[in-house]
Amino acid sequence: MKSLFSIFKNGLQKTATSLVRGVQSVFTETKPWTAEDFEHLEGLLIQADLGVVTAAELVNDLKERYDRGKIATREDIRRAMAEDVTKILEVAGAGNPFTPAAKPPTVVLLVGVNGTGKTTTAAKLAHLWQQDGLKVMLAACDTFRAAAVEQLVHWGARVNCPVVAGKPNSDPAAVAFDAATRARNEGMDILLVDTAGRQHTRKALMDELGKIARTIAKACPGAPHEVWLTVDAGIGTNAVTQAREFSKIVPLTGLIITKLDGTGRGGSLVPICRELRIPVRFAGLGERETDLQPFRPDFFAQALFEVKVTGSP
Repeated sequence: MKSLFSIFKNGLQKTATSLVRGVQSVFTETKPWTAEDFEHLEGLLIQADLGVVTAAELVNDLKERYDRGKIATREDIRRAMAEDVTKILEVAGAGNPFTPAAKPPTVVLLVGVNGTGKTTTAAKLAHLWQQDGLKVMLAACDTFRAAAVEQLVHWGARVNCPVVAGKPNSDPAAVAFDAATRARNEGMDILLVDTAGRQHTRKALMDELGKIARTIAKACPGAPHEVWLTVDAGIGTNAVTQAREFSKIVPLTGLIITKLDGTGRGGSLVPICRELRIPVRFAGLGERETDLQPFRPDFFAQALFEVKVTGSP
């Protein structure tokens, strides 16, 4: 059985390899580090999609530590950056445990643009929570794409989870209402609502998302209790724009970063957390139903820079 840290390490290998090679090529331990060296490092961090502001803050902190004699080796650099990234993520609440609503069902609304993996993520979450003994139901609210409903039904059978689906082209808000009513009446602990992928620039589709949220509240007062944005790690800092625009329509309470295992640009979640203070809840690190993991800021940061921080598990 792999440890959780090793899963993050394997998933972030592409990004980590690029960053570590960059640090090794820029800094030597036989001559003083120059302003040009630090500028080069800042560029490497931006290329890894940690964001311009975040990259500048990390490098400024490194310069200060170097000037005070607190760092002297390339491993020191990586360790310092891992510590700083962990703090950024923790300030946003990343790593805090998921807490179900006081009165079930807890309704989790999954939103995001096309192709971010919402449907497979919904199934993976259902599998994960069922392993914890929770009763989970899925709602297929991507009603305008028949393949999406079929995909969720297939995944539901695969992970042995009930799925509420409407007829093709039916009102997604009506499906969400039916699902919330059933989840409440059937004593479910969690209802996962899978919505259609939508570009944040399409006003009509974004307004529809708001309608779904309002309709769910009619069936379950106080719901949706969680609204999680799925973000493809490979899109880089565009993820910040997506998160900012979706948060204008529905109050985002968390992020799920998908496809971390397939990108060399795995730092994109850091600027989201830094700017918007939205916590990362889970990370997708593979295709299987077991490849969605609760997010650990320390494991992520240490895997990103290939270093173990003193005192970490």
